[in-house]
Amino acid sequence: MRVFVPATTTMLRALIDDGEFSPISRTAFAVTPTLREAYSSGDDDELADVALREAARASLRLLGGEGEVDETDGGADADADVDAAAAAGSAPRRVVIAADVDPVTLRPDLDDAVVRLPQPLSLRQVASVHVDLAEAEPAVRAAVEAIDAADLGDVDAEFVLGDAEDHELAWYAPQEIPFLLDLM
Repeated sequence: MRVFVPATTTMLRALIDDGEFSPISRTAFAVTPTLREAYSSGDDDELADVALREAARASLRLLGGEGEVDETDGGADADADVDAAAAAGSAPRRVVIAADVDPVTLRPDLDDAVVRLPQPLSLRQVASVHVDLAEAEPAVRAAVEAIDAADLGDVDAEFVLGDAEDHELAWYAPQEIPFLLDLM
């Protein structure tokens, strides 16, 4: 099954360096039977795009969590987390890893497209990687800061997320990943 794994550039570096990485809770997104039922129309490519967009949104949440929050200062904001991640060599860009994994566990209790991977993701399973271009970084920064508010129904925050989601993710073949990371 083709799955879309939310990640960050830091996680992508770990995949290249170690040959595998374990996504948080081994969560990924895919075209599941529940996702098919949720849409009255749409072919496999359109539904795969829905799963990829869900993974890209999850990547925003991962970006917000990459920086270490100092509890003694009352907590840092998401922009500071993104700045800390960038200082550690991780650009504030959404990353989605497309991979072929079988079997996966369906998780309709979490969302229509959510699946759980059976083990860490291996570089051999990667079909492609989708990453924001540099011009998306300001919109991604703002979206990382706004994602929690958007989840709670803030309409203005949802518009901020829309600005980031208006940026198409660029496609890279597995053999291009090391060069991509060198250029970031």
